[in-house]
Amino acid sequence: MSKNSTPLNERSQYLLKTLINCYVEEGAPVGSKTLAESAGLNISTATIRNVMANLDSMGLVSAPHTSAGRVPTNMGFRMYVDSMLEFSPIENAIKEKLQLQLNADQDKDTLINMANNLLSDITQMAGVITLPKSGQLNLRRIEFLPLPDKKILAILVVNERDVQNRIVHVDKDFSQNELVKISNYLNQHFMGKDIFQIRSLLIKEMQGARTQVDELMAAAVNLADQALKPDDENESYRLQGQANLIRFNEADNANQLQQLFQVFQNKRDMLGLLDRCIQAEDMQVFIGSEAGIEGLEDFSVISVPYGTKESTLGVLGVIGPTRMEYSKVISAVNITARFLSLALGAEAK
Repeated sequence: MSKNSTPLNERSQYLLKTLINCYVEEGAPVGSKTLAESAGLNISTATIRNVMANLDSMGLVSAPHTSAGRVPTNMGFRMYVDSMLEFSPIENAIKEKLQLQLNADQDKDTLINMANNLLSDITQMAGVITLPKSGQLNLRRIEFLPLPDKKILAILVVNERDVQNRIVHVDKDFSQNELVKISNYLNQHFMGKDIFQIRSLLIKEMQGARTQVDELMAAAVNLADQALKPDDENESYRLQGQANLIRFNEADNANQLQQLFQVFQNKRDMLGLLDRCIQAEDMQVFIGSEAGIEGLEDFSVISVPYGTKESTLGVLGVIGPTRMEYSKVISAVNITARFLSLALGAEAK
């Protein structure tokens, strides 16, 4: 994260920090009288106004309305995060919950979803996690279960014990007996092969049959083609708890809220930002316009890598308003990623 090198004396730093803490708590511009009471310094409101005017001229605070007090700017938040932050210890109850629910008895996909859900719940913000890049995934077993509305649940066991569930949309209803025959065929002929190669092998096999293709074979090709798609064709990251952001004042404008959710839907922008986080290989805090994405000007993105000792698998983080308790949120992101990494490391053995 970039550093703000603007020098401030001790009193100015303390007042800026106090102003930010008041603003985070109340969500409203902070006046000189309130700031004086909160700071607990034996100085006049006139002195505080002079300090605020100086901070304003440096671009660290601004006055949204005349005589309405001041709010920190994104630059002020950046200085606060870089040089004034005191990290809050995580409550034991939260640690115990993370340790209990992020355990190695679960498969990778479950752990990833669980970590994202827990982080969103803990911070009451939007959780975001990138999915590991798919390496060699060898099929151990595949099963299909019929669902209503012409849908089928495909259950894949790949490598040693990684279980993946995918919904497949079909043109007709299949009986359980038909699905068992299809899964038996796939398991018998393709067990141990890379799941991405199975699709092309099936299609080649079907194209090579000059005579009328068996209906069961055609169904197997169709189901396998959808169920065995690479992860990056389906999704590259997951969001959880976007609705949490509606409760913040920053999101009370309908147009602003619409822009925010458009950012979530625009995978190109989000993936570009998350790729920057992965490449950095350490904690990243993007405040407002630092993310370089229109619609995130009043929001911050905090991320940290997760993975095993052997490799980084992705990043886990939150998207929330710039008016957030950075010390608590950063601590929550860090410890959640740590427990996820521990579980994945044990799960991979």
